[in-house]
Amino acid sequence: MSVGRSLVAVVTPPGYGTVGYWQVVGGRYRGRVRVRVVGWTAVLIECGTPERVWAVLAQARDRRARGELAATEIVAGAATVLLDGVPDPVALAREVARWPAAGTGPRAAPQPAGVGDDGPELTVPTRYDGPDLDLVARYWGTSAHGVARRHSGTRFRVAFCGFAPGFGYLTGLPADLAVPRLDQPRARVPAGSVALAGAYTGVYPSASPGGWLLIGRTDLALFDPAADPPARLRPGLAVRFVPVGPA
Repeated sequence: MSVGRSLVAVVTPPGYGTVGYWQVVGGRYRGRVRVRVVGWTAVLIECGTPERVWAVLAQARDRRARGELAATEIVAGAATVLLDGVPDPVALAREVARWPAAGTGPRAAPQPAGVGDDGPELTVPTRYDGPDLDLVARYWGTSAHGVARRHSGTRFRVAFCGFAPGFGYLTGLPADLAVPRLDQPRARVPAGSVALAGAYTGVYPSASPGGWLLIGRTDLALFDPAADPPARLRPGLAVRFVPVGPA
């Protein structure tokens, strides 16, 4: 075991347990980030909050762009970042545990495009006419127009992607506006449906079953297999919903 200003490292063989702790000590990212070796080619960074995920994600993307990180995949989750396809995960885990947190000091790396308040923003034209709009209004204690106003007035950020190709889990709404999923999921949710579940907002990129509450729809295509990249949404991207037509 080694003890330092920002690291308590417990080294284990590949495939087993924790390698170290990264002490994030500045701004919004205060707290510990745990680093684990996963299998023989990956490192999992347990961040705990979306804000810490974005900080670690920014650091990883920037280091890979500068040739300092050999990872074939950088995958953000709800509270984790996975670095996969690395040649020596134990060595990388030790190194990651010593990374400075993005935005927390003079040694911190700049945030790449798509992560941070000054990154690009995707605009999603939205008709607020979903079948669950009135139900959400009751949960929120407002009118259908109030839901549209509050939702469209929020600057969201893609926390992570999953469930279906092109589906992003967007954060930005306060915890007190979290809503439950449907007791009985729909067999088919139309593509482009703008939906809420828990504290997340999402847009169904293709028709699929789903239990989220539907508050609107958009004609913007979020996933196109022929495009490069095929998905419009990526972790860290800012998203704003803009009302079009009558709510």
